Amino acid sequence: MGEKPAAGGEPARSRRALWILPPLIALALFFLYPLALVVRQADGYGEIFRQTAFREALWNTVTIAAGATAGALVLGFTLALVIAFVPFPGAKALSRFIDIFLAFPSFLITLALLFVYGSRGMANGLWTDVTGATDGPFDFLHTPWGVLLAEITYFTPLVMRPLLAAFSQVETAQLEAAASLGARAPRIVRQVILPEALPALAAGGSLVLVMCLNEFGIVLFTGAKGVTTLPMLVYSKAILDGDYTGACVVAVVNVALSVALYGLYRLLVTGKGGAGRARA
Repeated sequence: MGEKPAAGGEPARSRRALWILPPLIALALFFLYPLALVVRQADGYGEIFRQTAFREALWNTVTIAAGATAGALVLGFTLALVIAFVPFPGAKALSRFIDIFLAFPSFLITLALLFVYGSRGMANGLWTDVTGATDGPFDFLHTPWGVLLAEITYFTPLVMRPLLAAFSQVETAQLEAAASLGARAPRIVRQVILPEALPALAAGGSLVLVMCLNEFGIVLFTGAKGVTTLPMLVYSKAILDGDYTGACVVAVVNVALSVALYGLYRLLVTGKGGAGRARA
């Protein structure tokens, strides 16, 4: 005797389909349709690609994003190590503060750096008060180095958050066993902690890289001279020059670059996951 179909199977599937429709409609209306308009308006790719301003903006975007990502990875890994494995008062409070820091707008971090290292900031003010000089020595915020410092400061918590979660899974017994066998702290970090942290580093680093590629507020607020990134070029062409077609071309390139990097990250993660399962 064959099994009877589950009662209400078809109505249940219909109800699930109805629940899927609203998010699909919202996605198409608020994301896919505006993106399609941008792609449709983009024209004259060859002309834009031949412009020196575009090539410089592309180079600035890639180099600044790569430098900020490298800096955030190094600083985030170091700070997460200290918070997770070096007991000190306030470590838990500092870990919770990282979650709050992620909610800060990027221009607020830039503004804080201007108060500290700006031409009239506290560091230069202290220098002039002590030495009697007219100007202070800190004058880098309006250069690519200022953009790098601001982006590293702002995006480092994006690396620390997954690292702290990964470090919480490291068994203390492994560290104690390595230490009892005579391994020093650098070797323990390299051979015990780092392998566990690699997936978290890849996740945090890829997120920082994509975010830096699309960062606009930090570059605008620092006012770095001669530092034009792809998002800044979109703003310049659309708002200042009224060249909406050219702005759409640059925007499409920026989106394509971000999607390509995300696809590469997913490919690497999937490959590592498959290799791990094969070894198991």
